[in-house]
Amino acid sequence: MPELPEVQALSEVIAEQFAGQWIARAELGSLSALKTYDPPIDVLGDATLLGTGRRGKFLILDFADSGGEPFAMVVHLSRAGWIHWRAGRLAPLRPGKGPVALRLTWRNDDGDTVLDITEAGTQKRLAVYLVRDLDAVPGLGRLGPDALAVSEQELADILGAAGKRQLKTLLREQGVIAGIGNAYSDEILHAARLSPYAPADSLTPQQVAELHTAIRQILTEAAERARSADLGKIKAEKRAGLRVHNRTGEPCDVCVTTIAQVRLADSAFQYCPTCQTGGKPLADRRMSRLLK
Repeated sequence: MPELPEVQALSEVIAEQFAGQWIARAELGSLSALKTYDPPIDVLGDATLLGTGRRGKFLILDFADSGGEPFAMVVHLSRAGWIHWRAGRLAPLRPGKGPVALRLTWRNDDGDTVLDITEAGTQKRLAVYLVRDLDAVPGLGRLGPDALAVSEQELADILGAAGKRQLKTLLREQGVIAGIGNAYSDEILHAARLSPYAPADSLTPQQVAELHTAIRQILTEAAERARSADLGKIKAEKRAGLRVHNRTGEPCDVCVTTIAQVRLADSAFQYCPTCQTGGKPLADRRMSRLLK
């Protein structure tokens, strides 16, 4: 799943590639992907990209329509979404066939460039919104402070207010802190040497400071790696930079303990027993009470 670092990199790369260019054709490949009806998808025709942005894990493209009026396209890539582009002109898109949810054909003096927003798999969760006002996108209004902007004191307040909620769950909740998903929450907790099941309000001031440092360090370094990678290699760069997530059975690069895993209903997380849980394994179920 693309998280804050990857979405930030996509935002910057799209701005560099397409700012000032206009869209010759917009084709919807998945009717379920478009979540709004006003303005209609036709507004993308002849629209010019003004710039890009990010809120949490939402990608924002700011346009001016053919009449000069501003609007935005907001994309949430969800678990299996991604963005690709290539030069050239393609045959018209066949809706419902293949992984392409939305295709934009851009035109400039050098010819056409096709940008595809795709979603792999059968669970169609990718979302595209076309809006005149960002407040019309439901998810944006529910976001908590951005993970890279939250201060140490704000983090302390968030943790204190969360009570006994587990850190792993809390870090992934976008309404609490925006931008962190399954992979980077594993990385952050490992860097801070904290148990995924630790109650949020149990952290000492020193642990809060270490968690805050880990959030900034892990996300900043990941964003820099993603930014420096070619578009087609951003996902591979993310995987290569992970130290515990999806590393079950491998040695921890800090203490060489074997990385352990907990399976959940539809996902899993990884941790180091020595670095994070005092050498004790976590029970392989979501509501484990083995270790707080």
